[in-house]
Amino acid sequence: MKKFTVPQFLIVFLILLTGFTLSACNNDNGPDIPPVKLDDVKGNYKGKLVTIQGSVKTEKIQAFSVKKDTINFTEFPIAEIVKNVVKDPIKAETTLKAMGKVKYDLNYTATINTASNVLELVFTPKVLELKIPVDGATKNTKVTLVAKQKGFFVGMDQSLRYAIVAEKINVDGTDITPYEVINYNFPFCIKN
Repeated sequence: MKKFTVPQFLIVFLILLTGFTLSACNNDNGPDIPPVKLDDVKGNYKGKLVTIQGSVKTEKIQAFSVKKDTINFTEFPIAEIVKNVVKDPIKAETTLKAMGKVKYDLNYTATINTASNVLELVFTPKVLELKIPVDGATKNTKVTLVAKQKGFFVGMDQSLRYAIVAEKINVDGTDITPYEVINYNFPFCIKN
């Protein structure tokens, strides 16, 4: 009869332990990621806003909230719009301070893309109407906002990504010309 020595016993034990460990790994299919639901997009968000007009690019952190079918801005970014209406930079800054916070609601319709585990958002922006005070007068301004692509709420990391464009600015019935569109890009926003 053959006797096992301590080192031989440890080697047999390690081989068996390794076999059990590897067989346990075969049952793992990665982490369970729950399928995205329409209500998952609701909440308060904060994320990077990249604003581009021509060769000028600015970045800042923007907060907003998402309801059932609307993205609500309590402070919509209007600096570039005002600077297109009020050409003098000093007057534009004074006007921005006088205007304060501008609210805007961006309507959307969401559908579930189960293959990619995302919500696809189709936007229907309405015209942003502003009363811009300058030199004792008020300029009635209408900004035509459009969404040229879908937005996405990604189920994997619970992030929201979308973009809108200020395609046209009309002041007191006349379109601003020449005018370069203002792109508002939200490349990665997360819930607070």
